[in-house]
Amino acid sequence: MRGQTGTGGWGATLRDESGFGAFVSAGSRRHLRTAYLLTGNAADAEDLLQSALVKLARVWDRVAQSGDVDAYLRRVLVNTHVSRGRRLWHRERPTEAPPDLPGRDPYAALDERDRLRRALAGLSPGERRAVVLRHVEDLAEAEVARLLGCSVGTVKSQSARGLAKLRRTLEGAVDPLSTLPLPLEVRS
Repeated sequence: MRGQTGTGGWGATLRDESGFGAFVSAGSRRHLRTAYLLTGNAADAEDLLQSALVKLARVWDRVAQSGDVDAYLRRVLVNTHVSRGRRLWHRERPTEAPPDLPGRDPYAALDERDRLRRALAGLSPGERRAVVLRHVEDLAEAEVARLLGCSVGTVKSQSARGLAKLRRTLEGAVDPLSTLPLPLEVRS
């Protein structure tokens, strides 16, 4: 059968299907959330995570032996997102907010999540990556710097600028990152 022998490729997943499958099952919500926060779009997040998992599957044996598969996958997510961003140099962005409804809005929580998603989309790619990895993934500044291939000072400044923009955009939200949403498809 094709793909079951040799090094790399899908053979890695077939040799250790239970380990790879267990890793994907255990972390899929968390990794999809990270991909969603990097891309700002559920469909792009699913594509990004799928691409990263394919890359991980090719080297699963080696990475699994190294011990920190999560860190490797985060690095692949960031690198894949950066390389896609270089190809997709612009995107359409909505310019008008939906009209306010009178009375109590049953969709206020969804509107708040959308407001936060739009605020994240307004950050520069570097600020967004720094904010997501530092404050959502709760990685240390040194780890974020290593993942992004920049200095700790750059992480600090991009993160500070990104949080300041989020606060200005969200007009006084106490902790804008505490209500970060998952795409509707991955919420249970």
